[in-house]
Amino acid sequence: MTIKTPDWVKDAIFYQIFPERFAQSERVEKPTNLEPWDAPPTRRGFKGGDLLGIKERLDYLEALGITAIYFNPIFQSAANHRYHTHDYYRVDPILGGNAAFRKLLEAAHARGIRIMLDGVFNHASRGFLQFNHLMENGEQSPYREWFTVKEFPLYAFDESREPNYECWFDNRELPKLNTDHAPVRDFIFDVAEYWLHQGIDGWRLDVPLEIETPGFWEEFRERVKAVNPEAYILAEIWDPAQEWLRGEHFDAVMNYPFNRACYGLFGGKLLDMSYQPGGFKLKRLNVRGFAREVDWMLNLYDWEVTQVQYNLISSHDVPRFLTMVRGDKRRLRLATLFQMTFPGAPSVYYGDEIGMMGGKEPACRGGFPWDESRWDHELLADFQRYIALRRDHHVLRHGLFATLHAEDLAYAFARSNEDEVLVIALNAGEKPAKMTLDLHGLAPANAVLTEAWSEATIQVGEDDALTLEIPPMDSRVLIYRP
Repeated sequence: MTIKTPDWVKDAIFYQIFPERFAQSERVEKPTNLEPWDAPPTRRGFKGGDLLGIKERLDYLEALGITAIYFNPIFQSAANHRYHTHDYYRVDPILGGNAAFRKLLEAAHARGIRIMLDGVFNHASRGFLQFNHLMENGEQSPYREWFTVKEFPLYAFDESREPNYECWFDNRELPKLNTDHAPVRDFIFDVAEYWLHQGIDGWRLDVPLEIETPGFWEEFRERVKAVNPEAYILAEIWDPAQEWLRGEHFDAVMNYPFNRACYGLFGGKLLDMSYQPGGFKLKRLNVRGFAREVDWMLNLYDWEVTQVQYNLISSHDVPRFLTMVRGDKRRLRLATLFQMTFPGAPSVYYGDEIGMMGGKEPACRGGFPWDESRWDHELLADFQRYIALRRDHHVLRHGLFATLHAEDLAYAFARSNEDEVLVIALNAGEKPAKMTLDLHGLAPANAVLTEAWSEATIQVGEDDALTLEIPPMDSRVLIYRP
């Protein structure tokens, strides 16, 4: 079948926000007993971030250059991460409620910034009305079939017993919804449609492969696309997902293979191998291994899908990239430049751009420091440069990709179309790298290429070759316009 993915995502630059930890507004009334904003994040504590605080920081996000925001769950919940949903139609009051979300959505859209919400449809929570009803009324509850129960009464809070109902990873806090039951499916589809009618631009789906009901995701897609054909359906799948990206289910997946490839090359000898993000054993890559990973990723899916893959370096589920490379910001710069020049939709995890650190969750979910004296302003300026490069050059979002060099720890590639060629050269080694690039078919002999961020030029040789020298842990971006 013909595969069609949302056109706007092909040009998007995402910014992922953990709503509890990004910003606070004085206009949102807060409960007491909040953790100090700058204290290390905990599993149970709340810091009181809110949606109006995010609205008040849209100038910052716009100056950074982002065009879309992915929010971790915003619906009412008893968890700071809000993956324990109580009410799918109500924005958490600590975040400011539905009114705050409406104001944020309208303000973001006025700036051309899209909004994607996190859909947690495999499981709910003990506070979810239908499950609470079941706890109160047992077998007589009319919501008996909404869940899969082995026996009554439910051991929902008795830690001395194994859960006697299906729940996600045996976590009794997360009762699994029975999607084989038609009213449950209708409820989930209605939630998805409701928020699309409110104006959101897409859904990121939490653990979608845990839902095994035949036809569920096909119908989900049909219902979503009927409301908004350009809605983005992004699945949290950590492995290759060819069968799910053929135009019948999801538009894209969170591209964790991209994340792991960046660890492998740009992390180098500093990569912290003690972590296994997502359960995957990490491996250091030489540049040829990295090039093989790149070629594999680019040939895994249809080009229509590749252009909307969600390419991330950090997220709420893995340690921040800067922590994984033991604070070496040169490595973060290289990874980010590669991310911004690679096919797919890049995503910046909040705070990476100013040098935030954080290990495995919850440490990677700290409060954003709005005291600018704590920011790395040079790093922020580089993020802005890399993002602007992508936004300014159509070829970086839609052009062809070709590897030009892969030796030692130096890697170069080109993005090209009929109007423009960009050559991106990266040196992930601690020694200067010299590379000779064959530009045959990309730029003719004696063609002049210009540095992306200066007036410096370099000329192609008579043999269509371009010789570059790249300092240690550095890069060059060259532009040629026929």
